[in-house]
Amino acid sequence: MNLRRFGFRLEPRSDLPKHINFTVPVGSFFAALLAGAVLLLITGQNPISTYSRIVERAFLDVDAINGTLVAATPLLFTGLCAAVAFRIGFFNIGGEGQFYIGAITGSGMALALGADAAGWVAIPLMILAGAVGGAIWAAIPGVLRAYLRTNEIITSLMLNYIAAIIAVYLIFESDSFWRDLEGTGQMFPKGKIIPLDAFWPNWSLGSLVVPFGLVLGAVVAVWLWVLQKRTRFGYEMRVVGGAPTTARYAGMRPGRVIVAVAAISGAMAGLGGAASVGNFRHALDPKGLQQSGYGYAGIVVAALARLNPVAVIFVAILIGGITNAGYSLQGADFPSGLVGILEGLILFCTLGGEVLVRYRIARTERRPSTLAAEVGA
Repeated sequence: MNLRRFGFRLEPRSDLPKHINFTVPVGSFFAALLAGAVLLLITGQNPISTYSRIVERAFLDVDAINGTLVAATPLLFTGLCAAVAFRIGFFNIGGEGQFYIGAITGSGMALALGADAAGWVAIPLMILAGAVGGAIWAAIPGVLRAYLRTNEIITSLMLNYIAAIIAVYLIFESDSFWRDLEGTGQMFPKGKIIPLDAFWPNWSLGSLVVPFGLVLGAVVAVWLWVLQKRTRFGYEMRVVGGAPTTARYAGMRPGRVIVAVAAISGAMAGLGGAASVGNFRHALDPKGLQQSGYGYAGIVVAALARLNPVAVIFVAILIGGITNAGYSLQGADFPSGLVGILEGLILFCTLGGEVLVRYRIARTERRPSTLAAEVGA
């Protein structure tokens, strides 16, 4: 759309108001809710009633909040995955596949250690295995982007499908180490349950149950913020992301920074996969992981948080609440695709809001000759 025809133009902002980091995400979120309300009205639904039910099932009951924290845990990790990569202009769309690989390596580590391993040994090694698995998987598009100028959007997206195929093969199409081959597992393929000592703990705060994975994700988010804001490597990330040519003149190596950030990004998603197995599923479940779509939802989380790792914590809980409400309200009287539509609208409105962060709308003074020409046309 040419705004000049309507007497307006986009001008780059010379300075950013302090409030914009808060007002743009909040405004984008409410704009998405307004757009969703219009769609609900078109389909004959009552927006106020629908949104009230979502809030009630997400945040207004202890059991609802517990379910929200469960749904928020993997979203926290995949949100961090997207946030840290997008910060330097490395568009890692492969969080979904890196999540799968983390689930594979994390569960594999727990199964390899067996029932004799104590929890204080098994759980840290699961965390390490999930992070390493995701990091290696993400480093592939990182290396291709840094040294072969390959588009990381395409390569990371393609690797999602490869990771999904690997997970399905391990459980449904082979007699792998991950598959339960005893009892009903011979006829109905399923993953082996990891040893009980490898189950990740849940901490109770009264009636509230907080998963260990959520606490781990919050700690990692704070570490990422410190890494980006208070370290030399974080400074290199900002320079490479904003001006790679300047980074080369300053003696930095953009290729190495890109690969390192890609690996960190993948490690975040891999941790999410390990947390999904350790805290909730307790076995490699390819179909369940694919149906969840945590990797793609993490992009929405990162965008709404404006790539701030600490803000990702709160946005993950918000989107987790919407997701949890969608699961609990699913039925004949609740639109089946509403949650997915809302997440898509949030992403769309957030990206639109980013335009208002970078540019401001200014009025164009049109000359009489130009106006006459337009009227004549």
